[in-house]
Amino acid sequence: MSDTAIATALTELVGVRTPIVQTGMGWVAGPRLVSAAADAGALGILASATMTPEQLRSAVREVRSRTDAPFGVNLRADASDAGERVRIILDEGVRVASFALAPRPELIARLKDAGVVVIPSVGARQHAEKVAAWGADAVLVQGGEGGGHTGSVATTVLLPQVVDAVDIPVIAAGGFRDGRGLVAALAYGAAGIAMGTRFLLTSDSTVPDAVKARYLASGVQDVTVTTKVDGLPHRMLRSDLVDALERSGRTASLLRALRHASAFKQDSGMSWAGMVRDGLAMKHGKGLTWSQVLLAANTPMLLKAAMVDGRTDLGVMACGQVGGLIDDLPSCAELVERIMMEACATLGRLPTVE
Repeated sequence: MSDTAIATALTELVGVRTPIVQTGMGWVAGPRLVSAAADAGALGILASATMTPEQLRSAVREVRSRTDAPFGVNLRADASDAGERVRIILDEGVRVASFALAPRPELIARLKDAGVVVIPSVGARQHAEKVAAWGADAVLVQGGEGGGHTGSVATTVLLPQVVDAVDIPVIAAGGFRDGRGLVAALAYGAAGIAMGTRFLLTSDSTVPDAVKARYLASGVQDVTVTTKVDGLPHRMLRSDLVDALERSGRTASLLRALRHASAFKQDSGMSWAGMVRDGLAMKHGKGLTWSQVLLAANTPMLLKAAMVDGRTDLGVMACGQVGGLIDDLPSCAELVERIMMEACATLGRLPTVE
C-alpha cells in the first residue's frame, strides 16, 4: 500500500489514493488483479466483455469480498446486452463504469442519476468533446503506443489536444509504466495515467507464467501493429502466429473467424442473433465492412488462448510499446508504491523557477 499521495481531479472523483488506473483488459482484469490494484491505491477496472452477465455479477461480488477500495467495471457500449450489464452495476453498487466506446447519452444519464462515475475511453479529440458534452465525468485518452486496438496519434500529441478541448478530468493511456511517465502526464494537464501491460506483468495477474515470460523476453522491436486479427489496427507481440495471420488470404481468414465466432458464442453465452446485433452496431459505429465484422470474432478467442490457456503458439498477446521495457513482475502494491516514489523523486529533481 502506497503512503505517497498526489491528489488530482481523478483521485477526488473516484476516491482512490493514487492517480493510477488499471485498465479493463479482457481475460486479464479479473477479480484477483482488480482487487490487488484497488488495495494498492489504484483504480482497478474489471473487464466484462468476455464474461456472461451472470459471470459479471459473480466477479463484482468477488472483488467486493476481497477489497473495500473503489473499483470499476468496463463495458462495451455497443453490446446488445449493455442495458442488462448496467443494471448489474447499479444493483451491485459499483462506483465507476468505464467504456471502450462512447456510450449513448441516455446510458450516461442512467448511470449518473444513480451516482456512478462514467469514464469513456477515446482515441480522438472530437470523441472526447462528444462524450464530455453528453455528461461523462472523465475521459480516458489512449495514444497510439497503447496495446490492443489502437490509433495512429501518439499520446504526446493526442493528450494535450484533449486536455485543451474538455473541462473534465483526462486520464492518459498509452506508453506509461513508471513514475516519470506519471509526472509527464500531469505536466501535460492529465489527472492521472492508465496502464494495461504494466499491470498484466505483475505477480497478481492470472496470466500464465509462460506468457508472462514471453512478454519479459521481448524488446521494443518485438511489439507490432497488425490488422490481420480483426481488420482493425491491433498492437501486440510479434509471434509466429501473427506472422502466419499476416500471410493468410481472405478466405482462410474468414473461415478462421467463423470457427472463432462459434467458440466465442459458446463461451460468452450469446445467441447468434445477439452476435449479429453486436456486429451491426460495430459495422455502423466504426464504418466496418462485413468482412471486418466477421474477423472481429477472432479477437476474444485468440486472446483467451494466450491469456487463459497459456498457448503463446495459438494465441495473440496484446501489448503496449512499453512492454519491451518491462523486465520484472512486482505485486500491484509494489508497483504502485514504486511509481509514486519515482514520481515524487522526479518532481524533486525538476529545476525551480526563480
